[in-house]
Amino acid sequence: MKKLFLLLLTVVAFTLSAAAQRTVTGTVVYAGDGEPLAGATILPVGGGNGVATDLDGKFTLTVPAKVTKLNVSYVGMLTQQVEITAGEMKIALTNSENNLDEVMVVAYGTEKKSAFTGSASVVKADALEDRLVSNVTNALAGAVAGVQIQSANGQPGTSATVRVRGVGSLYASNSPLYVLDGIPFDGDIASIAPNDIESMTVLKDAAAAALYGARGANGVILITTKKGKQGDAKVTFDARWGANSRQITNYDVIESGEQYLELMYQALYNSAYYRQGLGAAQAHNYANNNIWKNLGYQTWTVPDGQLLIGTNGKINPNARRGYSDGQYYYTPDDWAEGTFRNGLRQEYNLSISGGTDRFNYYVSANYLEDEGIIDNSAYERLATRASVDYKAKEWLKVGTNMSYTYSASKYPADQTASGSSGNAFNMANTLAPVLPMYVRNADGSIKIDERFNRPVYDYGDGKSTNFARNYMSMSNPASDLIYNDTQYLADIFNGKWYVELTPLKGLSVTGSVGYSLDQTRYHDFGNQYYGQSAAYGGTAAQESSRYMGLNLQALANYKTSFNNVHNIDILAGYESYEYTEEYVSANGQGVYQDGNWAVNNTLLAARRGYGAYGEYATRGIIGRVNYNYDTKYYGSVSYRRDASSRFHPDKRWGDFFSVSAAWDAAKESFIKDNATWVDMLKIKASFGQQGNDNLGNGYAYIDQYTIGGTDSWSDGTLAYKGNPELTWEKSNAFNVGADFSLWQGKLAGTVEYFSRQTSDMLYNQPTSPSLGYSSIPVNIGSMRNYGVEIELNYQPITTRNITWDINFNATFINNKIIELAPDLKGEFISGSTIWREGESRYQFYLVQYAGVDPTTGEALYWARTPEQQMNEETGQMENVKDENGKTVYKPGRYATTDYDAAYNTNRQATGDILPTVYGGIGTTLKAYGFDFGLQCSYQLGGKTWDDGYQAFMHSGDARNAGNNWHKDILNAWTPENTNTDVPRLDANDPYAFNANSSNRVLVSSDYFAINNITIGYTLPNRLTKKFGVESLRIYGAADNVALFSARKGLDPRQSYTGATTSTYTAMRCISGGVKLVF
Repeated sequence: MKKLFLLLLTVVAFTLSAAAQRTVTGTVVYAGDGEPLAGATILPVGGGNGVATDLDGKFTLTVPAKVTKLNVSYVGMLTQQVEITAGEMKIALTNSENNLDEVMVVAYGTEKKSAFTGSASVVKADALEDRLVSNVTNALAGAVAGVQIQSANGQPGTSATVRVRGVGSLYASNSPLYVLDGIPFDGDIASIAPNDIESMTVLKDAAAAALYGARGANGVILITTKKGKQGDAKVTFDARWGANSRQITNYDVIESGEQYLELMYQALYNSAYYRQGLGAAQAHNYANNNIWKNLGYQTWTVPDGQLLIGTNGKINPNARRGYSDGQYYYTPDDWAEGTFRNGLRQEYNLSISGGTDRFNYYVSANYLEDEGIIDNSAYERLATRASVDYKAKEWLKVGTNMSYTYSASKYPADQTASGSSGNAFNMANTLAPVLPMYVRNADGSIKIDERFNRPVYDYGDGKSTNFARNYMSMSNPASDLIYNDTQYLADIFNGKWYVELTPLKGLSVTGSVGYSLDQTRYHDFGNQYYGQSAAYGGTAAQESSRYMGLNLQALANYKTSFNNVHNIDILAGYESYEYTEEYVSANGQGVYQDGNWAVNNTLLAARRGYGAYGEYATRGIIGRVNYNYDTKYYGSVSYRRDASSRFHPDKRWGDFFSVSAAWDAAKESFIKDNATWVDMLKIKASFGQQGNDNLGNGYAYIDQYTIGGTDSWSDGTLAYKGNPELTWEKSNAFNVGADFSLWQGKLAGTVEYFSRQTSDMLYNQPTSPSLGYSSIPVNIGSMRNYGVEIELNYQPITTRNITWDINFNATFINNKIIELAPDLKGEFISGSTIWREGESRYQFYLVQYAGVDPTTGEALYWARTPEQQMNEETGQMENVKDENGKTVYKPGRYATTDYDAAYNTNRQATGDILPTVYGGIGTTLKAYGFDFGLQCSYQLGGKTWDDGYQAFMHSGDARNAGNNWHKDILNAWTPENTNTDVPRLDANDPYAFNANSSNRVLVSSDYFAINNITIGYTLPNRLTKKFGVESLRIYGAADNVALFSARKGLDPRQSYTGATTSTYTAMRCISGGVKLVF
């Protein structure tokens, strides 16, 4: 009887279990061609196990009866959530690109792309992962309209300069605000591994960025890291190996030592013949006698009784390279070959992610070793991240996102100081091919320091050998790079913790805590044997700095709809931010142990210590209301009231706002019924005001003093003059444009006009030294940036097996100073800089070059003659002045060899040198497992000051003997070459071009750069699954591939205003890798 009862109980339980489940069948196809999708993932929403479709796109899934929806996903397709229906289901997936319902991250939340009324651009993970960059900011070049990337430092790990829609301030910070997972981020961007990033959203107008108030005036870049997704655990491993090399090589300079000596002879001969009035024979002897004297070295041997250069200006055929003084042997070296190297690069990324309908997780680790192109230059990073989100109750969600990064940067000093003798790029690129790099024994062998088994380098100081250079004496940075050592070691932690409550339908209340800590240690060792540090018996320095940021957010968000057409989204919140920085440093001289950077390795009496502390805080009240009617008409209003500790309490609070509206005309019947090919035509406009408080001093409203003393305190010395009247710099931004999508997303894009006018600009105004301080912070004037942005995306081919995507963006930008301080009377001139009301901030004030006098070969400059009148009191002739005190000149101009006359009477503003347009173009092609990507950037229509070229076009004077020449010098004036714009070589030219600037320094800043090329192949899924691998991709990538500019060696990407190779130039990286997904 008992057995029968148990049997009946089992049958009943089985029946009830079967009744609680049901079987769902169906087919997943690609909407573009109706072909089945093999390997699509089907997950029940609310619980249960998922399945993948077979080769015919079919699936069979048993789900609990309570489950009514399925999540259907496929790589490259838009994930869909569909209702379970009776019978055989047919589910059609579309490409994810350009989908109007795509959700994008915006200020303090997310928004559908189709509903967003502001101006923003999104860079997705797939555009970042293949870039071979140690700092993700470098991957933005050419990728986003309105964003310009500049980099004057190619050292691995350094950040690029990012400018969003130009420059809004004369003196305050122009950098955008970075927001990491919703929390303002002040850490090192290089600490974020690019493979951890899901997307980067650039907020460009006030409607998009005004909620960030005090810190969002220069644009906002939202970085969103990856999170786990519902489904089985996914393990991703990506490894790549490659090499770094010089992308930007030197200018087209003289490479032959013999040719360089002949040019030196020509400069000395011309000086003697034309300027000193010597005869031809005397000038010939004078030139020969001064070549080695000016160089400071003799590196050719000439037979007794003969001269180095013949009367024909050519080197003596009997002269031989190399010279011995009996103790040392001197011969020219290739400084570039001895300085530069190819660096190795290796990177490994591992991540594990997954989740359920209530819980998701993402953990990752990244290791990068990136060697620079000079010795002792490298960047090493170990980055880890863990993200967890848990829905504990229907009304309660908690989560955290934490990261820890350790970085070690070998960062030799002076590599971006273009004129420094410690700059390896400056020395290797500028030294002429006639000077030795190494100390050689009398037999010609390179001298070796047996303590380290390293070469001994020639510092050109008269101590390394018996000769001393005139040009860049007492320096050899190639030696410093291997005998000295500089490192930055950083431990960086970033964490976010949040609690989200949903007490009512549509209402969410979120509390977040963001914490960042950067502890960086600086170690520097200068050896006691060679170079400038040797004069002090060696040097050591240590510094420890600590940067801490604490961000607290409380946000309430309410969303509701009524009558199926009115949709409202209300946000209110409060935010506080605290930032502190402190550092202690010490240095000493007279080291005991080689290579030891510890200050206690130095003599006690020669030690010095320092320390400092600073803090900064803001408070913000936030409000925003979004409304749309029938997803056709959109409106948004936002407000933020901010307080900054940088201003006096009476000036501390600022009010910032934005209003915006949009209309999707494509949803009107007159378009929807007559132009079905129009998916979206959204007309939008916005206006708002933002603030900027970043003048660089945390207490700019108060006087600050330096207090000192040896045995007792001395009176404080005024170090910074504060201004209690200082207040917010304000930017009023206007934006109008259209977003469109045609032919089901085949062609999509954005066209916008923008204008940003900044008033009450923060500025450190120079003052008379007699006041006891050199400047005072003030609010002055206004400036406007305005222009047009275009973003286009075209998909010529979109099938299941082939997709081809072409993207293009262009930004046309203008800059104008509207108003300066009243006492400047509309114009400010400092050296070669001029700011003038009604004109661009970006122009120079230069002498006008008039070419070359064909008779004498001297440079000519345009000058003017001042009007003069008799001063009746003094009886002297004086220049006539206008009402503003400026000299009045007679009509016309004249050419003169007197540079000073031209400088004093006829310097002219160059006009705007900014490029007319800049942007990017790229393409991605995927076909049958193969993929190809290309990303480029460009700029057109501007000019730049070519510092490097100017330095290479010197006149051959003694101070520059040993400084190389650009090959354009071969076109210098001679009696046989009178039709030229290059003046004659003259070692005593009082107005040498390298030291006396004219508009001859300007050159086109146009360029076209190939930023990235990627080629890969993903093995068929049916093959890899046999080995338990979901996906296997093999790829090769090249970053910073090529640059085409006005002349070899010129890199206009360094800055708006100038370029040179005497700095750490950009690196090219070529790499190969493999990516596996389990």
